[in-house]
Amino acid sequence: MEQRTALVTGANRGLGAAIADGLAGQGIRVWRGVREGGGTARDVRLDVRDEDSVTAAVRRILDEDGRVDILVNNAGITDGKQAPATADLAVAARVWDTNVLGAWRCAQAVVPGMVSAGYGRIVNIGSTLGSLALMDRPTEPGYRVSKAALNALTRLLAAELAGTGVLVNAASPGWVRTDMSPSATRGPAEGADTPVWLATLPDGGPTGGFFRDREPLAW
Repeated sequence: MEQRTALVTGANRGLGAAIADGLAGQGIRVWRGVREGGGTARDVRLDVRDEDSVTAAVRRILDEDGRVDILVNNAGITDGKQAPATADLAVAARVWDTNVLGAWRCAQAVVPGMVSAGYGRIVNIGSTLGSLALMDRPTEPGYRVSKAALNALTRLLAAELAGTGVLVNAASPGWVRTDMSPSATRGPAEGADTPVWLATLPDGGPTGGFFRDREPLAW
């Protein structure tokens, strides 16, 4: 079996780093998208809010490996303790630009190559906080709305790419201990399990779905 190449955004620490490690453990060549710094040869500068940065990062991977088989859109931010009726919409816009448009930019950059190759896996890191079925509290409105929109993007991309060999799914990692949620009890490695599973689905696997702990989650 030929070796696959993956790009994981927001992979410098926490959940993104755990996803990158999980994919690497399966023999996949992993590029870790980082906004600054980076300690390995496969760290690639990537600001998902900047189209030129996305284009340059994907171009570097293509120049060195000739392919991007897997994209995990993990980069994300939150607006914290806002409420929808009084939220600072400039803050919400930054959250949207990262969580939704950032994932969209990255997908657009890699989809043509995936379709041409007849193989691709795109995993969007969502959240139960973005599930309309579970949206019963007004906390983090910018984040919640962005994750609901990311679910919609997942469905639309999956519909467009049906039959091409490219599978597109969303994953909720659960309440994972990260800089955004330091008191969470689930470790990054546990949270990474479902994204890694979706990133390595066999041909004919599910597409256009939302999963947590490898089980379907209500939209």
